Amino acid sequence: MTTAHQAPGETRPGGRTARTRRAVLTAVSEELADGGFATLSMERVAQRSGVHLATLYRRWRSVDKLVCELLTDMSSGVPLPDTGTLPGDLRALAHGIGRFYGADRTRGLIEAVVAVAARDPQAATALRDFFDERLVLAGALVRRGIARGELPADTDPEAVMAALGAPFYYRILIARRPVEPGLAESTATAVWAAARAGAYTTGTCRPAGTPEPTGPDDDGPDDDGAPERGD
Repeated sequence: MTTAHQAPGETRPGGRTARTRRAVLTAVSEELADGGFATLSMERVAQRSGVHLATLYRRWRSVDKLVCELLTDMSSGVPLPDTGTLPGDLRALAHGIGRFYGADRTRGLIEAVVAVAARDPQAATALRDFFDERLVLAGALVRRGIARGELPADTDPEAVMAALGAPFYYRILIARRPVEPGLAESTATAVWAAARAGAYTTGTCRPAGTPEPTGPDDDGPDDDGAPERGD
């Protein structure tokens, strides 16, 4: 799966760039497991991975970018499906998300980064970048559905994808319970029904207090400000 962090040479199997990236991401994962985000640094990653510090700064620039790429790399295990229909895609993706967060390593990393993000701007940036990227990538499923006429033309793809992921994050981060098998099916069914009903169109995102648009048949005020009178 293509990501925003892919660098030239990463797709060449066995290439030096690919080996460097794998060594760095392995080091980031091990550093997080040992000390969490608080002790993670470019210097520690360079020492553990054997990759020169200058290379780390040139390729990733900061710790939050390293964490974002690690999360993105892990999430590549959740492929974006193409079943030919949007409800099929939503169901397949929901099951993939469920399996992804069912893994202890994934769940532990997300929990750790979310906890630190509440007080560390770098961690918050890493988490936000990760989810923003995933929403944009997964939005391709919805854009295909719109093109097939399955959803209203003004459906917001990222809003649909956010709704698909939300129950899983509630389950693992708020309720603190394992992801049960039935959650994927119920979530996909609910999001599909809501999307078809127009729940995620741009018109439903009107700011609070904004009046509904009026049409020529509305009983709104006349040009002089007086209410219209019936016959």
